[in-house]
Amino acid sequence: MRNARNAKLMFAGLLGVAAAGCATLGMANFKEPVVHFQDAKITGLGVTGGSVEVKLALYNPNGFKLDGERLTYKVMVDSTTLGTGALADRFAVQEKDSTIVTLPLSFSYAGIGAAGRQLMSTGSVNYRVMGDVTVGTPLGNFTRPYDQTGRFSTFSGTR
Repeated sequence: MRNARNAKLMFAGLLGVAAAGCATLGMANFKEPVVHFQDAKITGLGVTGGSVEVKLALYNPNGFKLDGERLTYKVMVDSTTLGTGALADRFAVQEKDSTIVTLPLSFSYAGIGAAGRQLMSTGSVNYRVMGDVTVGTPLGNFTRPYDQTGRFSTFSGTR
């Protein structure tokens, strides 16, 4: 009876070690999703500010679907923060595919005066989009940062 109990404990211990090993191997096989700025569209203008829809493309390089749990974002124009936020709506990115996520953003004119003048005079402005994306996978949940810079042109989109 004692040997049977010891065998059960040993088997449970081996299962625990195997599960930990699988999780470690899973982390090594997980490829981080790639986030790219896709587009921005002014959706409203008022006396003190306006609203913008920011579109981010999320690419999943893995061989399994990613279930988006949360996405935080900070959008900067030149060195000025245009706005921040978090998207708590769930989204999915199929294996080796992309999806577009639309983020609402409100801004005030006071914070983006110089960038707005540059956009009006040249038609383009430098941007930076950064944040974290949390995805659920068969290997567990992962939160990873993203950070992208570029130049946005009102005439041709991003460059």
